[in-house]
Amino acid sequence: MRKLSPLDRFIGLLDQGINTVFAEPIAKHPYPADAAPHVELGAGERALAARLMRVNHAGEVAAQALFRGHALTAHTPVVRAQMERAADEETDHLAWCARRIEELGSHTSVLNPLWYMGSFAIGALVGKAGDKWSLGFVAETEQQVVAHLEKHLQTLSSEDKPSRAILEQMRQDEAQHATVAIKAGAAALPTPVKKVMSAVARVMTGTAYWV
Repeated sequence: MRKLSPLDRFIGLLDQGINTVFAEPIAKHPYPADAAPHVELGAGERALAARLMRVNHAGEVAAQALFRGHALTAHTPVVRAQMERAADEETDHLAWCARRIEELGSHTSVLNPLWYMGSFAIGALVGKAGDKWSLGFVAETEQQVVAHLEKHLQTLSSEDKPSRAILEQMRQDEAQHATVAIKAGAAALPTPVKKVMSAVARVMTGTAYWV
């Protein structure tokens, strides 16, 4: 097998970023909403669901970038492979959110390119600090995402079974990703770092809710 040059890797990363932001993602697993009963939602319920799903889609764009950034600067092949596998698994969530947004008659965040570039840079920077910190960042990110999804489940209309089915499956998957990272040797992040991560996430989610 030919060894990839730095240029090869750069082109590959660029292609992944373009596909994540602009291409239609393809899920490997069934769409959770297919098994949920569909009820006609009111205009307000549809608008709320669309905004929440847009936030979650933006989060999945950022997750793809974070994992790719971590993989780029991972110190060991094992962790690099783990990060690349995690990014592939998150494609399901990206596809599900995009499909639900379309069903609700809305659009994904126009700032997705910004979310991707910023998150990729953060992932690459943390990866340089060492694999245990990279894994710790992943574990903390996923734990914060689980809490975020739980809030959305509390906010969504109880009649919106399709959106709820998607978020419930995502919550289960994200919790599993956090567990895998912890078992792989994730370091516990300092409290100030966790607070900064939470603040950055609030900026992104608050903006993606509207645009």
